[in-house]
Amino acid sequence: MRRLFPVTDQTAPAAATAPQAQSEGRSEAPAHLVDREWTLDELAEAYAYPAPLATPGTPAASDAPHRWLRANMVSTLDGAAQHDGRSQAISSDADMRIFGTLRGLADVVIAGAETVRLEGYRPARARDAFAARRAADGQAPAPAIAVVSASLNLDFSLPLFTSPLVPTLVLTGAAASPDRVRDAEKAGARVIVAGDGPGVEPDRAVAALADMGLVRQLTEGGPRLLGQFAAAGVLDELCLTVAPLLTVGSAQRITGGPVLPDPERFALAAVLEEAGFLFTRYRRI
Repeated sequence: MRRLFPVTDQTAPAAATAPQAQSEGRSEAPAHLVDREWTLDELAEAYAYPAPLATPGTPAASDAPHRWLRANMVSTLDGAAQHDGRSQAISSDADMRIFGTLRGLADVVIAGAETVRLEGYRPARARDAFAARRAADGQAPAPAIAVVSASLNLDFSLPLFTSPLVPTLVLTGAAASPDRVRDAEKAGARVIVAGDGPGVEPDRAVAALADMGLVRQLTEGGPRLLGQFAAAGVLDELCLTVAPLLTVGSAQRITGGPVLPDPERFALAAVLEEAGFLFTRYRRI
């Protein structure tokens, strides 16, 4: 990350945000953050979760959120969330640094089964750059991966299930096949029922994870899952990378699903830029 476009944070204060605005809603970027690559520690401060979060069983302000769900997605200028079925083709080195930072801050990474299959998900790894920060916050060495799947049509022989640093979670509905549930548990995954029918109910999913102490939540999609979270009103923040690319075609947008009756308003909290890529943060009003 080499350049900063500071903006007015129009949402509630967080532990660390972009520099506060001065005249005309803008401020000068600190000299030590301009025209050089940000360290991972600086990115971690810029993307820190709101504090305090009311972790179950610990005292916190009565108005503190009980969990915070942020999404991390990438989109081209013409709205494509992927190219040839994957997001890597529209990403960049800086985008991957932010991707790693967001994972390094999260308690849990939530992803839909199709995204897990297409993107070849592996277990999250512990990173030295975030070890002290995670230990101070009482977090596991790496975030858990939580896979959302109604059918449990997953390959439970993959390392994501058989050899994660932190046991992988599988979120499903009450109507899931008992045989597939047993297969998941036999592989070492923890199955969480978060819906009365065949699918997962977004509000129950995030609440179940928060009840486990996984309050710093990150979803990486895919579009259908993010659309469900947005429609259910449980998405607190969107970290969106805008790639300076055009793909044309009919690729999915970052969200999919039925149209909301009324568009939901988000406020711009911060913008960073490198090589024409914009790294934005929006928070739900």
